[in-house]
Amino acid sequence: MSLSQDILAELAEIKPGSPLAEARATRDAATRHAQGSYEILFTQQDSDFALDERFAVAAKVARWHSAEALAAHYAGFGLADPTSARLTPALNFARLLTFSPVEATPASLKALTQAGWSKEGIVTLAQLIAFVSFQSRLIAGLRLLNDRPVAKSDAPVAAGVWHTTATTATGKAAPVAFTQQELGWEPWIAAKPLADFRDDEVAILAKFGHTDSDYFRLLGRNLPVLEQRTLTDKGIFYTAGGLPRAERELAATVASKINGCIYCASVHARKASQLSKDDAAVEALLAVRPGQSLSEGQSARWQTEINFAAALSVTPPAATPLHLAALEKEGLDTLAQLDLVQSAAFFAWANRLMLTLGEPWLA
Repeated sequence: MSLSQDILAELAEIKPGSPLAEARATRDAATRHAQGSYEILFTQQDSDFALDERFAVAAKVARWHSAEALAAHYAGFGLADPTSARLTPALNFARLLTFSPVEATPASLKALTQAGWSKEGIVTLAQLIAFVSFQSRLIAGLRLLNDRPVAKSDAPVAAGVWHTTATTATGKAAPVAFTQQELGWEPWIAAKPLADFRDDEVAILAKFGHTDSDYFRLLGRNLPVLEQRTLTDKGIFYTAGGLPRAERELAATVASKINGCIYCASVHARKASQLSKDDAAVEALLAVRPGQSLSEGQSARWQTEINFAAALSVTPPAATPLHLAALEKEGLDTLAQLDLVQSAAFFAWANRLMLTLGEPWLA
């Protein structure tokens, strides 16, 4: 069995030449690099995380997200023994990242280290779990846009819980509420020292402006995956036309509220506020308490976008044709709908990395 040439189009049953296919072509960078992330993650040959282990974890994560066709795709490659001494803690970690990444602690990573996982292996494991979380939501969203059936979900669509401990693992002051202020972030396992990167690898980090970032140098322990992920991010958020950038940032903030990621929300709420010039609306979103609706009190357009992004972000995803119909009523065309899907889905990836590899602190 071989990897799909376009896994998203295949599993979303997108026909060449259709409006959705044309929208994906317009968003060529996001399309190519989402596929590129899949190809890198499932072709790399290294001793830190073998391919049969990767397929075993991916199949399980996809199934937890109710992406049954994706799970079957990964299972078709042959799976490592899920009860092995290495995979048992890895699958425990995968379940945590899938259902409650906000509950991760340094002990979650220590359990992997004690089972023989290297720093590089842990980073790749986290990337794979988070990527399949993203991929599952892309497939669900694309199937909705393509008028194909999607799995039903009973997951409640409401703001999630977040960290309220006032200090980090190293004793720094930690945020205990969502905020637009700039925050720091510290890893729970060591970032790779810049001096340990080759010159060509430093050039890749520098290209994205992240040589001084602990987060990027940590993810740089698997630089090919980081590069594809970063290019996917840029292809989703930094493109002309379609959904206004402020509303893409809104979707990122909504996903971060669902998952309880204070750090990601701080960055993207700030951008949404700056671009929309509606700080009060963004602050109202950030102030929503756990278990409450995220869209209450917002404008009609933002309500529909928030409701869709929130429903796509819960586990398993709960977006329905009714959500899509509401977007169409607000005038979102296929390209704008695709932008909304991709913006929300990407933060299933980003939040899970930020929440499980480290934590924010008050800069």
